[in-house]
Amino acid sequence: MTQATALSFPEQNLVGWERAMYAFLVEKQRRSGSLRTVQGYSSMLQDFFGRVDKAPDKVTDQEVFVWAHGKGVSGKDPSPVTIGARMACLSSFFRFLQRMDIVVGNPCDKLERPRTSTPPARGLSADEVRKLLSILPSTPQGLRDRAIILTLVLTGRRRAEVFRMTAGDLNFENDICFYSYRGKGGKTGRRELPRPVLDALRAALSAWNLDLTHMFTC
Repeated sequence: MTQATALSFPEQNLVGWERAMYAFLVEKQRRSGSLRTVQGYSSMLQDFFGRVDKAPDKVTDQEVFVWAHGKGVSGKDPSPVTIGARMACLSSFFRFLQRMDIVVGNPCDKLERPRTSTPPARGLSADEVRKLLSILPSTPQGLRDRAIILTLVLTGRRRAEVFRMTAGDLNFENDICFYSYRGKGGKTGRRELPRPVLDALRAALSAWNLDLTHMFTC
């Protein structure tokens, strides 16, 4: 981790709570693979416990409700999405403490999370993708960017998943290329790599004097 994650609790067992917090965030990062998620959880937990000024085993459901629905740094009322995120963060932390036999109950269990509507998916149309690809130069950098864009568009994988891919995540079976990925929540999977992506990848590697087949044998 690149930032301090410990919280300050006024109880006598200060070190114990800090260790529990650190362990929770380490587990969260390993499962999600996202440093941004860990930073967000760390920030919310520090804000909550800084406000209630209590150790986790003394927190009440009323205090969780007030914090989750309270105004943030901006001074504005939180949206249902923000309220849900706050409650999910605290609930996840308390579930971890329960698994570790550190606390008995979860103060979030009695609270109802707000309903949220799923916003429509945002993305580029087929014409917009074609226009984007058409302006890429036929340079090594341009061919590399083309391969990245096609991978994002045609596989539907998240940016972090695509940028973590290596040659070791690819394998061929009867001239069909498959890729392995690690998705949100640490879930793993295996899918066929679309042919246009494979062709673009080979062209990009060739521009850098690299060969996909040779990379497998190294």
